[in-house]
Amino acid sequence: MSEEFDYAPEIVSVSDDDGNSYDFEVLDRVETDDGRYVALVEFFEDPEEILRNDSEVLILKVSEEDGETYLSQIEDEEEYAEISDIFEERLSSLYYDEEDEEDD
Repeated sequence: MSEEFDYAPEIVSVSDDDGNSYDFEVLDRVETDDGRYVALVEFFEDPEEILRNDSEVLILKVSEEDGETYLSQIEDEEEYAEISDIFEERLSSLYYDEEDEEDD
């Protein structure tokens, strides 16, 4: 039996202070009492390029100002640790099956 895998990643373009634009895939979003956050990974259309690159997950804070959405680094170490733990737990649950845990 063949199942078709239909996946359309959510891509966002992010511009740095120098005006360079980069494409990222949104892995997950989280909203807490302290704010909204997003986990991103660099996006590559070419599968070979994905294998050649060692992309890290970026965790950024989402803010809005004058109707514009901005992504910024999380400067507070405690806030970053808290949010990265949330993302790590959420993302690992996508790849780690609880049944595997019971088999060990």
